[in-house]
Amino acid sequence: MKKFYTITSILLIIAILGLVLEGKDSTKQNETILVGASPSPHGQILEHAKKMMKKEGYNLKIKVINDYTTPNRLLNEGELDANFFQHTPYLNIEKKSKKYKITSIGNVHLEPMAVYSNKYSSLKDLPEGAEIYVSNNPAEEGRFLSFFTKAGLIELKSGVDPITATFKDIKVNKKNFKFNNKQSAEFLPKSFKNDEGDATIINSNFAIDNKLNPVKDSIAVEGKDSPYANLIAVREEDKNSKKLKALIKVLQSKEMQDYINKKYDGAVIAAK
Repeated sequence: MKKFYTITSILLIIAILGLVLEGKDSTKQNETILVGASPSPHGQILEHAKKMMKKEGYNLKIKVINDYTTPNRLLNEGELDANFFQHTPYLNIEKKSKKYKITSIGNVHLEPMAVYSNKYSSLKDLPEGAEIYVSNNPAEEGRFLSFFTKAGLIELKSGVDPITATFKDIKVNKKNFKFNNKQSAEFLPKSFKNDEGDATIINSNFAIDNKLNPVKDSIAVEGKDSPYANLIAVREEDKNSKKLKALIKVLQSKEMQDYINKKYDGAVIAAK
């Protein structure tokens, strides 16, 4: 009988050890955070965050995605823990049009969008009927128009929110500018370098990828008061996740803000 209890006890201990080891493996999985991100500056910022995340007890992995449609789909489908490439107006449109159950857990930085031209030195120098190349992202039409409304070259219809404005909301177009929105944002630097159109509005991540500095190389650049800060998006069910709270804490830290402001010299600005 004693022998029976001994064998039973051993089997019980083995079973308990198995559960403990399985629990450890599960914990290891939970310690990894997979974030989908644009190459720059998002991917670069996350690379800098890796050591900081290690100190918090997490292994940060980055999946580089160089378009604006894939990251939210992968996040919504559970293939990513978070993504880092977009601002609030774009996220809102994606959620509304595609029924994604994702949300922001905080802003990280602002990429000041800018207008570039090889032919003219200011917005007011643009001629009658000038063709302006912009991306085919509908969430940014108000952002494109803001350059020209602030310069007094375009007026919007009364009561229109400048952030959600579209080309259809133009009331007065003093120089009859034509907005060419046939291309995705990643192809606009090539159009600019090929002298297509009279001016091109380029997102800073793609500008930086193509050796353009929004502050030094443009004819107009957004100010620090822009509402288009880039954020960390997660699934709604994970917004209180411990590991994702650790991620946004690191990305919003003073150390990270100093890194962003120093590295990009105004081309990327830490969010406040």
